[in-house]
Amino acid sequence: MMGIYVNPGNATYKEAVSSRIYVDKSELITYTNQCLCTMQKHLCVSRPRRFGKSMAADMLVAYYSRGCDSKALFSGRKAENDAAFPAHLNQHNVIRIDVQRFLESEQDIPSYIAEIERRVIRELRMEFSECEGLEDETRLKCVLDQIYVQAGNRFVFVIDEWDCVFRVAREQKEAQKFYLDFLRGLFKGAAYVELVYMTGILPIKKYGEHSAINIFNEYSMTGPQSLSPCFGFTGEEVRQQCEEHGMPFDELERWYDGYLIGGEHIYNPKSVADALLWKKCRNYWTGTETYEALKVYIDANFDGLREAVIGMLGNGRCRVNARKFQNDMATFTAKDDILILLVHLGYLTYDEDKEEVFIPNQEILQEFLNVVDDPGWGGLLDALNRSDELLERTWALDGEAVARELETIHSETASLLKYNNENSLTCTILMAYYSAKKYYLPPILELPSGKGFADVAYLPRRETARPALLVELKWNQSAKGAVGQIRDREYAAWIREYTGDILLVGISYDKKKKKHSCVIEVFRKE
Repeated sequence: MMGIYVNPGNATYKEAVSSRIYVDKSELITYTNQCLCTMQKHLCVSRPRRFGKSMAADMLVAYYSRGCDSKALFSGRKAENDAAFPAHLNQHNVIRIDVQRFLESEQDIPSYIAEIERRVIRELRMEFSECEGLEDETRLKCVLDQIYVQAGNRFVFVIDEWDCVFRVAREQKEAQKFYLDFLRGLFKGAAYVELVYMTGILPIKKYGEHSAINIFNEYSMTGPQSLSPCFGFTGEEVRQQCEEHGMPFDELERWYDGYLIGGEHIYNPKSVADALLWKKCRNYWTGTETYEALKVYIDANFDGLREAVIGMLGNGRCRVNARKFQNDMATFTAKDDILILLVHLGYLTYDEDKEEVFIPNQEILQEFLNVVDDPGWGGLLDALNRSDELLERTWALDGEAVARELETIHSETASLLKYNNENSLTCTILMAYYSAKKYYLPPILELPSGKGFADVAYLPRRETARPALLVELKWNQSAKGAVGQIRDREYAAWIREYTGDILLVGISYDKKKKKHSCVIEVFRKE
């Protein structure tokens, strides 16, 4: 018998498969089959909204549930190549819960867990009517215990929007702990569990002994483990879809590539699908909610947060400690907490090897620009708009003009930066060379070369005929000395094989005079 929560059908997944844009992600099934009835059977997979979380949940339900026949739906899919695939197709009892349907607002907090239990228990009593004493039990875990003891039935649990309480009740720690205790009681040490697949935006909340649910293996935007390709569309999948739908891949790549998940380049499925359907690249994912969702976090008053945002707008990166994040939307003690939350929300991406965050692509960049187009950001957008001219003056070896542009940019953004050391000067340079992203790879900070480190290096993209830039920054010293340091310490040695021109750019700021100076020279190769 097909139910809403117990052994549901496959209608929702059938809609996905029948859609004009569908990418086969059934390799997830191959992985979950390996986890069935093992010590790895508890999975929590977190990723941003509109990244295919519910579709994956619907797929697992369609595959495992005894309440439907999904053989035709999976015909020709990747998962069919796995030898274990037919053994589990529609052979399991499934309980599917979308927590968000029970917790739409704070008014539901006192009753949503009881309502989940009541509705699921009602269907279990109907499905397993041969089991005795179920009418006497009011707790879900107790009903499941009885079904297992009397009939030997075990269950696959698929929990969507598992973290809804941490978004609806952000400040209510007791409500959050109560919910974690419910999940712990339902799953920990339960013989009736074959598999638990939970999905949401946030990883599991850390609460000391309430890390509850420490039985779960977590797969997240900062640690996807082996599921990276399942978090969104891969580059090859996007290329194939572009060929099928007559869209240029390089345009979608420019707009939507950039999420670095487990070393894999991943695209937002929502954005790609809409671009292919409407034959136009624009902000589809961020257009589903207002920019205030991002603004409220990057306007937070944490030391270094604004500097980090400014640097990332200049195509730079920010080093972070992802391990201290408390996996909620309210506990922030430093800028790193905000930045890691933005990774989980999809506004930043995380390089796991380098422990750095950055703005992933053009679509998300537009959202950041919307936020900083605000009086509270001290004319930052005007400063960014000056970048084209500054870049042209750099190529023309016009150090005086570059210094003048830096003066103006500094003046326009003085309220944003402390500007009393070389770190702040670096931030200003990244902002000033914002337009470089059109022609250059992401800037390399402290490029190891020769006998030291160039402060900032811009290496041109292959398709652009632009000179490489090696930038040395000085504070209360001479710009000429900065260029001399690049030469003397052989900073250009690292890119000596580069066949184009290399410009040496020395920039200094005199704190007493509050003046910038700039010297630009062409590097003479031997």
